[in-house]
Amino acid sequence: MPDHLHILIGVPGDAVLSNLIRDSKRITARTAKIDWQRNFFDHRLRDDESEIEKAAYIRQNPMRAGLVGANQEWPYVMDLNDLEPGSNG
Repeated sequence: MPDHLHILIGVPGDAVLSNLIRDSKRITARTAKIDWQRNFFDHRLRDDESEIEKAAYIRQNPMRAGLVGANQEWPYVMDLNDLEPGSNG
C-alpha cells in the first residue's frame, strides 16, 4: 500500500514488539529514506484466527483499495518463500 505497511510476523514471547518495530523503522528510514509515522498499530492473532486468513486479507488489500485489478498482483509483496535458500524470489 502506498501509505501504510501490513506485515505478518512471528516473534518470540519475550520479544518487545515496539523495540523491533522501532529498530526496523530506524534502519529503513536511514537506508530507504522512508518518513515513518510515529506510532504503529498491532493486532495479535487470537486462537480463532488463522494466519492463512490474515495473510489473504493482507494480499487482497491493494485490490480492495483499487490499486490493482482482481487478477493482478501487487508488486510489493514478499513472503517466507522469498527468503528461503533456493527460492526464485
